[in-house]
Order: sequence, then C-alpha cells, then structure tokens
Amino acid sequence: MSRLFEVLGRLAATIEARKGGDPSVSYTAKLLADPALAAKKLGEEAVETVIAAVAQGPDALASESADLLYHWLVLLAASGVSLDAVAEKLVAREGTSGLAEKALRA
Repeated sequence: MSRLFEVLGRLAATIEARKGGDPSVSYTAKLLADPALAAKKLGEEAVETVIAAVAQGPDALASESADLLYHWLVLLAASGVSLDAVAEKLVAREGTSGLAEKALRA
C-alpha cells in the first residue's frame, strides 16, 4: 500500500504545480481552471471504473482506477480541498461502523 501513497503524493504535487498553467497546453491546468468540468470528468471515470470492475477484468479495473484517482485529486485541488481535509474526515469516522456512520448523517 505504501507505493500507492508515494505515487499519489507525487501526483498530487504535480497537480498543484499545474495550477495557473496554460489550459491550452495542459489537460490538468484545463481541469483545474474549471471545477465543474473536473467534476464531470470524475463522474465519467467513476462509471468507467464500475464497468471495468463488472465486465472487463483486473487490468482494466487497475487502469480505470488510476484514471479515477487522478481525476479525484484534480477535483480536490480545483475545489480547494486538501488531502489533509479528506484525511480528517476519515479519521473522524474510524471505529464507527459504516451503517452507524450513515445513520448519523441522516
């Protein structure tokens, strides 16, 4: 699991470096400049990930998962949400059953 965290850390840093970049030459800069577009792309990748999981096998699922994580990180950056903010939410939910946590949100 640590390799994934290392890769995600480098990817998040690269995404941050693209902020303010030229959207005509950087896909990441284009998404960062338009959070609604970034959200749309994340949704598309989520659907593609589900399709891969159900019908295309492990390699396709790994590939689509990589796309999904990239677009998720871009959306967070475009929306001004840090990975630490996400981590805080996860920490707050530790030790709580998923069913109980969902009931608390209702």
